[in-house]
Amino acid sequence: MPVLRSPSRGASSPSRGARAAGPDSGDERSTRSYWPVILIGLAAVLAVIVAALPASLITHFLPPTVHAEDFSGSLWHGSAGKLSVNALDAGALEWRLHPQALLHMAVAADLRWVKVGFVVDAAVAIDRQGFTAHDIKGSGPIEDLRDFGIASGWRGTAEINFSELKGDFTQPLAAVGDVKVSDLSSPQVAGGADLGSYDLVLAEGAVSADGVTAELRDAGGPLEMQALVHYSMKEHTATVSGTLKERPGAPEALHGQLDNLALLRGRDRQGRVPLEMEFRF
Repeated sequence: MPVLRSPSRGASSPSRGARAAGPDSGDERSTRSYWPVILIGLAAVLAVIVAALPASLITHFLPPTVHAEDFSGSLWHGSAGKLSVNALDAGALEWRLHPQALLHMAVAADLRWVKVGFVVDAAVAIDRQGFTAHDIKGSGPIEDLRDFGIASGWRGTAEINFSELKGDFTQPLAAVGDVKVSDLSSPQVAGGADLGSYDLVLAEGAVSADGVTAELRDAGGPLEMQALVHYSMKEHTATVSGTLKERPGAPEALHGQLDNLALLRGRDRQGRVPLEMEFRF
């Protein structure tokens, strides 16, 4: 009588062979392994092309409100000696592009902005939706920013430190950071005496549909200040509301000016004078 034997464990069946020759074949795995090399090659080619193109081509990436001229260098690493924003002098700009970002139809660059003695560095990414900036750091005399609304006569040194800034070229969408001003003075206040240092803080959520709201507080000096600053993008106005109080040892002229203000607005139980101001831009 014939004896039926089961296939040995070492024998291969047709179904197992079919699975072995499935979609994840050796040829496809080999093709996949080349993709990183292809992308690196494309980035290298883009870098060579960008390095050979003139810096003036950066104008194709600027919003309509920004005008640039007096170019030098290449599209990869170049500068514009004259910038204007809404027809206002906006200093000069130097950039160094990251060519790999072009593979994603975006622009990424390290920027250095200079306005007389004011210098700011940042890492910026730009796409069709707008821009995002990180690690924004800089400092300089505030009198060099008069073209941006700083009143004539005010003097001091500002230090900028923002971890994030986003916008869509028409308005800010997010901002987190602070601006410190030291050695602040003006001929119109206390005869030009040193008014101390102040810190303008934009916390998470400072930017909303209503505008931008920041906390303004003193960082030492003759004036004790606590206030909120609100900028309305729709109305182009900034309001400052809070309290002021002179500290012991404040200049006599400052005491006199606050006393005159207190005649109009009074003082609270702690001797603070209410502060309400509005500026239109």
